[in-house]
Amino acid sequence: MLTTVAAVSLRSAASRAFFFSKALPTSAATSFSLARTLSPSAVSRSSFRAMASDSAAPFNKIQIQRDGTTFDAYVVGKDGAPGIVVLQEWWGVDYEIKNHAVKISQLAPGFKALIPDLYRGKVGLDVAEAQHLMDGLDWQGAVKDIQASVNWLKANGSKKVGVTGFCMGGALSIASSVLVPEVDAVVAFYGVPSSELADPAKAKAPVQAHFGELDSFVGFSDVTAAKSLEEKLKASGIPYEVHIYPGNTHAFMNTSPEAVKRRKGMGLADEDEAACQLAWSRFQSWMSRYLSA
Repeated sequence: MLTTVAAVSLRSAASRAFFFSKALPTSAATSFSLARTLSPSAVSRSSFRAMASDSAAPFNKIQIQRDGTTFDAYVVGKDGAPGIVVLQEWWGVDYEIKNHAVKISQLAPGFKALIPDLYRGKVGLDVAEAQHLMDGLDWQGAVKDIQASVNWLKANGSKKVGVTGFCMGGALSIASSVLVPEVDAVVAFYGVPSSELADPAKAKAPVQAHFGELDSFVGFSDVTAAKSLEEKLKASGIPYEVHIYPGNTHAFMNTSPEAVKRRKGMGLADEDEAACQLAWSRFQSWMSRYLSA
């Protein structure tokens, strides 16, 4: 099921191209860098930052082991509730992904949200840092982190577990529907995996996906990518929904004051509260339906 609009107005690919070297096919990833297309003020810093110790009162920090490696994860929500793995954007485990996890944990009927730290403690505070961190990500390793996170939740009281993610995390969440058999449902926001990582036509868990009509990250989260995803999910035979939000650009779910400032610095559209509320309502309905015991 594709929720779409009659007229789509995309920005020029040349002015807003997206370089996703490991998430896009090679042909789409050779010519452009997101860091080059955004405002100079957004790329002024050059060093990496360790994850800010922002106290994050509601979170329980844990460690998860898999394949001889250990990574941190952050858990919020009630014990025994359905679990949801929440996957970061290219920035890392920052304030906004934590905001999303807290929001998810508070949605009825209540969920236990877990954020795996895919960057192992690093956070990009500007576009250049985030680009470098994402370029260095081991995508297959990230899928293994997701699988370990799903299994941790199931071993700790969650009978069913879903996966959600935003941007980079959205692409990974769809990949998990293909590559992680323990996943029970997926909701992805503005991100599609490359065919090299995962083919959505082979998805095994129900997938709901959300995209902005004016998202101009070509081949990754623009309307063309959304419609291509819809066709592949249709071929998979699993339940699916693909929603496109008129007038919205990339990262339209990020609405905290800090995120709004960052979005404006990247030249993205102003926040759309109605679209966010609708997306969260659809998220809640989807996860409640497929994660109920």
